[in-house]
Amino acid sequence: MLQYRNLLEQQCHQIGLQLSDAQYEQLLQYHALLIKWNKAFNLTAVRSPEEMISRHLIDSLSVLPYIDVERLIDVGSGPGLPGIPLAICRPDLPITLLDSNIKKSRFQFQAKAELGLENIEVIHERVEKYHPDSLFDGVISRAFASLQDMIHWTSHLCSDTGVFLAMKGMYPEEEIELLPESINLRQSIRLTVPGTDGERHLLMLGRTST
Repeated sequence: MLQYRNLLEQQCHQIGLQLSDAQYEQLLQYHALLIKWNKAFNLTAVRSPEEMISRHLIDSLSVLPYIDVERLIDVGSGPGLPGIPLAICRPDLPITLLDSNIKKSRFQFQAKAELGLENIEVIHERVEKYHPDSLFDGVISRAFASLQDMIHWTSHLCSDTGVFLAMKGMYPEEEIELLPESINLRQSIRLTVPGTDGERHLLMLGRTST
């Protein structure tokens, strides 16, 4: 739909993203799939198509400038957020989507197939049971309740020199203070997400050098 294309382009420009026509089309294809599947499978509490653009697509893409890794895993990916929008805009970056919910993993498989996203691997498994052949240098999530939980459940997926990318709302000062000594905060970035209320932050965490 034209109004969705206009809204997506406008909000991408607001966060400084310049995408190709093909990327806009893939993002809108994903958006249409999400609307369709959400009616039957309740993939997200967000119902409004306009809100899905800002709260899902743009929110996911707001971290794009800070993804400086060679292999990324999106843990607790749900319907593929932020992994699928990132994969569309970074076709050179291998991205693994990990989720234990079968309906959400099925949606991820469908989106991968329909959008032709060859850089995506979909894994349906509980995070603690997934042991990849090689570790990732980037672990991203916007699903974990706390930073402690994220580190606890995903530490075995991240290489010694890798980075944990936690997408959060307000700056979680108390959670940062409770991080184990083996983990430090490398950078905190306040994100701008047009069309949404409240703060958004990307926290970049890494292992403390010994």
